[in-house]
Amino acid sequence: MKLIGSLSSPYVRKVRVVMAEKKLEYDLILENVWAPDTTIQQSNPLGKVPCLLMEDGGAMFDSRVIVEYLDTLTPVGKLIPAHGRERAEVKSWEALADGVADAAILIRLEKSQRPENLQSADWIARQMSKVNAGLKAMSSGLGESAFCSGNHLTLADISVSCTLGWLAFRFPEIDWRGDYPNLAKLFDKLSERPSFKDSMPE
Repeated sequence: MKLIGSLSSPYVRKVRVVMAEKKLEYDLILENVWAPDTTIQQSNPLGKVPCLLMEDGGAMFDSRVIVEYLDTLTPVGKLIPAHGRERAEVKSWEALADGVADAAILIRLEKSQRPENLQSADWIARQMSKVNAGLKAMSSGLGESAFCSGNHLTLADISVSCTLGWLAFRFPEIDWRGDYPNLAKLFDKLSERPSFKDSMPE
């Protein structure tokens, strides 16, 4: 398998961490989707990463779809419960973490891709409110537990930590560590795993 992605994307990192935890081998193909000569649409018509290229030439995209598929390839390190409330809970954590990243990325794009005179302060504030509300919800949901869902590592923890890592990378002014020590504790614990050490955003 080949994974088209970037070293900074939290969604690509989520897939990379899952592949490492599942002990799956792949080739990482770096792609800057914002470059004029990007070829990403040859594999993903939406022009986004991550995009997983299969051995038979097929392509799979959207990180949620990719990690769902990867978790079925081997029973090693099962990350998504098979069914029921437990499964829905883990997927809801993933949706929450991705939603926080979505909002923060929209802020970054507004500030970096649009001329300053066309930027909307109201739009930026609206997205930042989602980031702040999402962080609060993640902290509340985690509480004093060691993991986001259940009593072992799941996709929920991976998703949350990838989003937190990206915020630390791109938005150091957001003091989620100071505001939510429990999230910082989870993040620091997972950061010691090889899967996270080997996929630091850059």
